[in-house]
Amino acid sequence: MIWTAVLLAALGCYLLKLGGLSVPPRVLERPVVERVADLIPVALLAALVAVQVVGRGHDLVLDARAAGLVVAVALLLLRAPFLLVVFGAALAAALLRLL
Repeated sequence: MIWTAVLLAALGCYLLKLGGLSVPPRVLERPVVERVADLIPVALLAALVAVQVVGRGHDLVLDARAAGLVVAVALLLLRAPFLLVVFGAALAAALLRLL
């Protein structure tokens, strides 16, 4: 039964990829489509980050993860290098959990 689900998921992923590749170029060259295509990954990533930061099961929580996110946003606004953003956020969350 599990292999059926795996094979169906693989087929679905393949068909989704094939559908994206078969869109005519003239459709993708429209400014609105280009703008939406550029913003969808950003919106999905932001939603994933929000769920991981403030969610625990079915509850909303504000803990050290939220402080790490605040530090990461601050460092990004200061245009810090990516590794510094990651380590700064991790350090802030770790220190808050230590307290």
